Amino acid sequence: MSERSSVEPTRKPAAYLPEVEVVSDQTAQAIYDKCNALAHNLWWTWHPEVHSLFRDLDPIRWRQLDHNAIALLREFTPERLAARASEMVLHSRINYHFRRLKEYLSDRRRTWAKTNANVLGALPVAYFSAEFGIHESVPVYSGGLGVLSGDHIKSASGLGVPLVGIGLFYSQGYFKQQLDLNGWQTEEYLETRVENLAMQPALDKAGNPVAVRIDTRHSSLLAKVWLLHVGRVDLYLLDCNVEGNRPEDRELTSRLYGGDERIRIRQELVLGIGGVRALEALGITPGVYHLNEGHSAFAPLEVMRHRMQEDGKTFDEALRTVAGQTVFTTHTPVPAGHDRFHGEMVEEHLGPLRDSLGVSYEQLMGLGRVDPQNPHETFCMTVLALKLSRKANSVSQLHGRITRRMWAHLWPWREEEEIPIGHITNGVHIPSWQATQIRQLNDRNIPEGWNNGMCQPEPWQNIHHVDPGELWETHNSLKNLLLAFVRRRVSRQCRRRGEAEEVIEQARNLLNPATLTIGFGRRFATYKRATLIFRDRDRLAALLNNPERPVQLIFAGKAHPKDEPGKRLVQTIAQLRHDPVFGNRIAFIEDYEINVCRHMIQGVDVWLNNPRRPLEASGTSGQKVVLNGGLNLSILDGWWAEAYDGSNGFAIGKGRSHVNDEITDARDAEALYDVLEKEVVPTFYERDADDLPRRWIEMMMNSISTLAWRFSAHRMVMDYTQSMYVPAAGGVSCDMDRR
Repeated sequence: MSERSSVEPTRKPAAYLPEVEVVSDQTAQAIYDKCNALAHNLWWTWHPEVHSLFRDLDPIRWRQLDHNAIALLREFTPERLAARASEMVLHSRINYHFRRLKEYLSDRRRTWAKTNANVLGALPVAYFSAEFGIHESVPVYSGGLGVLSGDHIKSASGLGVPLVGIGLFYSQGYFKQQLDLNGWQTEEYLETRVENLAMQPALDKAGNPVAVRIDTRHSSLLAKVWLLHVGRVDLYLLDCNVEGNRPEDRELTSRLYGGDERIRIRQELVLGIGGVRALEALGITPGVYHLNEGHSAFAPLEVMRHRMQEDGKTFDEALRTVAGQTVFTTHTPVPAGHDRFHGEMVEEHLGPLRDSLGVSYEQLMGLGRVDPQNPHETFCMTVLALKLSRKANSVSQLHGRITRRMWAHLWPWREEEEIPIGHITNGVHIPSWQATQIRQLNDRNIPEGWNNGMCQPEPWQNIHHVDPGELWETHNSLKNLLLAFVRRRVSRQCRRRGEAEEVIEQARNLLNPATLTIGFGRRFATYKRATLIFRDRDRLAALLNNPERPVQLIFAGKAHPKDEPGKRLVQTIAQLRHDPVFGNRIAFIEDYEINVCRHMIQGVDVWLNNPRRPLEASGTSGQKVVLNGGLNLSILDGWWAEAYDGSNGFAIGKGRSHVNDEITDARDAEALYDVLEKEVVPTFYERDADDLPRRWIEMMMNSISTLAWRFSAHRMVMDYTQSMYVPAAGGVSCDMDRR
């Protein structure tokens, strides 16, 4: 098994650092300790000034190590770090950021939550998620769900919401994607060394490492618990690679979304039941249990067991009590996205817990069935989560309608509109995704302290006072950074495949900064229709190769290892580089992850999103584009259905879909070409005497002012806190709505 590149130093720092004035050992150690403290709280990942501090220690290694602060510091001795800090005049910056972190962690009195969610101070939220995408150096995420979870806990930290995260530590994470000469996706799983992560063993109040045990019918599962600090939020990750587990169980948490149905249910057993037991061992008593997707739906059952054992409650009493404290978020309108298990597998893994709960096999299975009396129905984790929570939400307004229709059979006595599933539209963590250049532009043009009101509309209206030329110049600087990144990555891909030097040289000069650039980055599931724009290749070729108004496309995305149709979509696009009609206008970047996403959403002119409506629950990549001045070109699905106003981006179609998918695809492709030809391309290339696309810039300003605040993770977490967390924790002073 190979290891991630971020953990294999290729040279020693002593070989390149010049001799400088030697500082005392005590001073050197103090400098090193401060840098280490910064690196061990992932707060630094959304503070560009700290990011640049680490980069300045060694820019080349910083890039080679995938921006991993811990791995970088491990290459320095305290003396060499102090010498480098002296050489680069970094001492004052290190001290300043160290003080900022300490002040941030200690000052909870002036946070939003202290005023609006005080009850959670004694009864924190336990936020369960199967993945957390916080930064590229912590590879325990695969895509949108994980990045959303990461943004959620970052904003909870910023708002001061008392919350702890519960997840799994995947030592091999998600796969590393590479394409062969034929464009076919191959997967490689790389081992991550714990010592290069900002993790430490979680300790109980007595100072002992926390470990949990979950009994099944045939064996026991053991898991240790790791702790990561994410600003003010503690994130606990369970890891089954411990002595005492069988060899196959030691590998249980090694890969994200890998393996078969049996591995999946055992992972979810560790996440849900093991997660609750870890909290108990840590001495944390949550007031709210937030299940982010159905993967953690076993958690309320374990809480019920504890209430029955400790408080003498009956099963029904415990269910009512725990359900009142449980909130559930469902993310997918695709039936295949909801985990289901056969009865024998449920009994094998939940049998001991069922015994403790004092319920029959039929009763337990009924909790996971739409029709409890149907012995042929499988056990669904989403159904279990809906039955064990009293507040449930989808992740956009349209998704709410689809979700109520999908699960209406659980409440056959209610009208569809009365199904108790609401919606809280997703948002993104602004400091994590907004480019430094845009933030500096805001600092110059928006009243001081604008970032404290980033989830309010008023500060963002000041974007209209920014000089159009300054905004356009800032955007173009980010676009140039993106194209430089694409050229580096694509030429490196060609070199790895052993391609000819002329092909590598062509990759080094790929794409043109003056050309309208459209980005497409997401999971290559078939319903997301990555190849929709290629449906009429002649029409697309005319668009891309127009001598006066050309267009270029940048693609990135992974298909699930078992998704053969998705892999064929990747291959279709990747092979176009060999086509002289498209080769110089299309780039595919391998291994889509947070760093690739960051470059793309900060630099593209247009973000393309064309799923088959209504299968995109929300989507968040387009929200990240908004923060950096890019415009969205999207099907009216997910978040865009409630965001588009005619002046802040572009819509594909009219928000309808045919019952026949082939007709829908043909109709949407026609609408896509139409809006590109008649709106997007002409607006981009319409210039004034100063060579500024005035109408385009006005749309950029409209996009930022109407959408940035509304689709922020701060707004999202505030909605969760006020509408779900505080009521679930019993902190509502008045509630008379009982119609």
